[in-house]
Amino acid sequence: MEQLSLMFAQEVQQEVRLVVGVKNEVRKLTSNFQAIQVVLADAEERQLKDGSIKRWIDQLKGVSYDMDDVLDEWGTTIAKSQMKVNEHPRKTARKVCSMIFSCLCFREVGLRRDIAHKIKELNERIDGIVIEKDRFHFKSSEVGIKQLEHQKTTSIIDATEIKGREKDKDRVIEMLLSESSQGPALRTISLVGMGGIGKTTLAKLVYNDHKVETHFEKIIWVCVSDPFDEITIAKAILEDLKESTQNLNTLQTLVTHVQDSIRGNKFLLVLDDVWNEDSTKWEQLKDSLKCGLSGSRILVTTRKKNVASRMGSSSADILELGLLSTDECWSLFSQLAFFEKNSRERRDLEDIGRQIAAKCKGLPLAAKSLGSLLRFKSRIEEWESVLNSHVWETEEAESKILALLWLSYNDLPFDMRPCFSYCAVFPKDFRFERDTLIKLWMAQRFLREAPNKEMEVIGRECFEALAARSFFQDFEKDDEGDGSIYACKMHDMVHDFAQSLTKNECFSVDIDGAVESKIDSFSRDARHSMVVFRNYDTDPYPATIHSFKKLRSLIVDDGPSSMNAVLPSLIANLSCLRTLKLSGCGIEEVPSNIGKLIHLRHVDLSDNLIRELPKEMCELYNMLTLDVSDCEKLERLPDNIGRLVKLRHLRVGNYWGDSLFVKMRGVEGLSSLRELDEFHVSGSDEVSNIGDLRNLNHLQGSLMIRWLGDVKDSDEVKKAELKSKKHLTYLGLIFESRTDMEKINDDEVLEALEPPPNLESLEIRDYQGIIPVFPSCINKLRVVLLWNWRKVENLPPLGKLPSLEELTVRGMGCVGRVGREFLGLGVDSDISIGEMTSSSSSSSNTIIAFLKLKSLSFWEMGNWEEWEGGEGGNEDKTNISISTIIMPSLRSLRIWNCPKLKALPDYVLQSTTLEQLEIINCPNIGAQLTIGGSPILEEQYLKEGGKGWPNASHTPNITIY
Repeated sequence: MEQLSLMFAQEVQQEVRLVVGVKNEVRKLTSNFQAIQVVLADAEERQLKDGSIKRWIDQLKGVSYDMDDVLDEWGTTIAKSQMKVNEHPRKTARKVCSMIFSCLCFREVGLRRDIAHKIKELNERIDGIVIEKDRFHFKSSEVGIKQLEHQKTTSIIDATEIKGREKDKDRVIEMLLSESSQGPALRTISLVGMGGIGKTTLAKLVYNDHKVETHFEKIIWVCVSDPFDEITIAKAILEDLKESTQNLNTLQTLVTHVQDSIRGNKFLLVLDDVWNEDSTKWEQLKDSLKCGLSGSRILVTTRKKNVASRMGSSSADILELGLLSTDECWSLFSQLAFFEKNSRERRDLEDIGRQIAAKCKGLPLAAKSLGSLLRFKSRIEEWESVLNSHVWETEEAESKILALLWLSYNDLPFDMRPCFSYCAVFPKDFRFERDTLIKLWMAQRFLREAPNKEMEVIGRECFEALAARSFFQDFEKDDEGDGSIYACKMHDMVHDFAQSLTKNECFSVDIDGAVESKIDSFSRDARHSMVVFRNYDTDPYPATIHSFKKLRSLIVDDGPSSMNAVLPSLIANLSCLRTLKLSGCGIEEVPSNIGKLIHLRHVDLSDNLIRELPKEMCELYNMLTLDVSDCEKLERLPDNIGRLVKLRHLRVGNYWGDSLFVKMRGVEGLSSLRELDEFHVSGSDEVSNIGDLRNLNHLQGSLMIRWLGDVKDSDEVKKAELKSKKHLTYLGLIFESRTDMEKINDDEVLEALEPPPNLESLEIRDYQGIIPVFPSCINKLRVVLLWNWRKVENLPPLGKLPSLEELTVRGMGCVGRVGREFLGLGVDSDISIGEMTSSSSSSSNTIIAFLKLKSLSFWEMGNWEEWEGGEGGNEDKTNISISTIIMPSLRSLRIWNCPKLKALPDYVLQSTTLEQLEIINCPNIGAQLTIGGSPILEEQYLKEGGKGWPNASHTPNITIY
């Protein structure tokens, strides 16, 4: 709702000022919305208790959505008209512009009249809403734009330590591990308690406990939620056991596979968030689990004791979780609330903080939510406002949690609130991927670019702020990178709260046979929907979806086989769509009428069977994201794709195979691109040449360039101006070729390449040159992978890279010797490489090779025999005035399938930093790999008495097999 006022301030005057005859209507509309804006804060809070106010707000939202559609339609038409004028060459500009202007005038006159009529209708609707407003006697509040404290949102506290449940944890573990001759062989233990009391957290602690992990041979986690579906649960069990569920769609076949997977094993199955009170739905699946060894256990979490009984728990096997003690609640609250506060702030706020913690009444989620909220408040008045809030008046515990979540929600800046509430469209226990979620927010225009700050950056700040306020949990972090969160989940109660904010606006539905009756229960005014198909081979696509004509988001998970037939009519009926996500739906052809969805901004057609996209897609002027990755039959992008001038994210990569080639003509026009996962080089000017990357200087993150072996002219590489792609951090260069080239010029191509200056990771594969060329001026490189350089006999001088931390060399079939050229010391140097040397007369000059290298791996080097320094011993180098230090930071060395290698160099074996040495055979990798190992090395280093054992014996972890 708050975005509405921003929309009028920023867009209405700009977009509608061109519509003749509606100036007064716009003025009236703006005035009405401003009058509503001053009471919105009170209205939104009171809607939690008053259904009539909730209905009033829903009406207001409806008008705001419709107004947004009107503005978007008008703005898009004007922008596309201007773009058509700009597309024509100067020679014929006057003639063409005159013709276009004449055509557009007729179209725009009609559109102006239509826009004016729609605005007048909206005014009539808003008049009634304003009149009804007065009967609620809302309190007015000062309108201001709340700013996010960005400097604090980057430090995310993942409060994984549970407070006050140590005894409960020990008791549950005892129940799981105890063996008894009495009672059922397969016991079901249930954790029972209200929402937010910590059932799932306790179950996770038990699940991850070392004693539990070692006691059970297989441990399985399944989130059940509502509805209870045996087929879904059986599939989830198999998937958690890393078993395939492809083509398994009946309960009987699934049950058979579950039995095969657990038979003869002692297992633990956790069923989280169970609501089912019908024991017959559980019996067949439970019976199939009895083939496990005696001592196997099922652990259930549920809010209802009756459910625990229905799931098979005896009274002795039901553990009802109590509330936290006052001290325990304070411990959890203060851990979050006082994070990054200084001693003075802690002292001043502790008394009032203890009062707030006491009011949480032992509810862990309440303490966590309020602690996360007050983490960003340092003034006593702000803490007192929370202490004295009327939300404490709610008596029922779960309702109190929802009310307390409102405090955190209300503290969010206005522009963040729709980002949070949008999460209600997804089902419970959904795994949110940060970058995907941000793109979905962008499609709904929740994120707007600010000066010197892009939408994606603002989205990331919003995501981190929601995580810092405990709206997200179960974080997955990039531990090897910057430590940021890349995926997470949402607590059930937080999800319930998000749904309470978006009732009649968002819905998710599971399709498992009873299709139409389920969908009929949702409001036809819904704006966002996710449809999950459990049996995609048998369940038809529900025709009722077509009647939800106001949908802005349609997200389909594993669509049915009937999707191809219904797609044209689906697109024809859902004209308001901003997001269309149809991943893995078996789509073979995208209908041309998709070009009429003028509001569309996010299209995900990944993992489908399409060969090409219709040219009409290039009419989608507002498109921000297009994902056609993992479409294994994809042959080409539309030739006019360059018309998508706003496109920021384009994905075409194929995870399932390296042989895919996609014609990408027109990409040079996509100057707004921030993400391009792969670019395919044709080597032909008329299709897609590497020089087409010239204008894509906003690219960020990762880029892989394929089919570089087909580049005919190395000068074309320079036209790509890769050195201007300052925001790229990963570059993949794949020298495959689709043609039989008379002349292989890979070395010229690689030498001509000028890499991005801030590159951190570089991968070069299938290089066919003879000279071991390596790009220069990349001093920030941390990771390098060289793979299948089939003709080079020497490795490039990688020891010169000052920031290199991880190096993998794989499939270098012609390399027989690794020596000083690899270290970057040069073949003419008279310094020994086999050991560290220093001069007795002077130590002022020191050469360090591989200064920061931590991990070094060699794979499948079938002809590699010598690694210089392995047999050199300690020679007298007292006459050398330069000392050489080699790999002073090395932690890990892995050598796989190098059967001819005779010895390791002493500078590796004598390293005091080396923690892991692996010399490994891989018999199970597959028939395409040569099975070897290193028999010579094994003989030297595996046992005491071997020649190299004294040098390697201090390394703590040596594995040779």
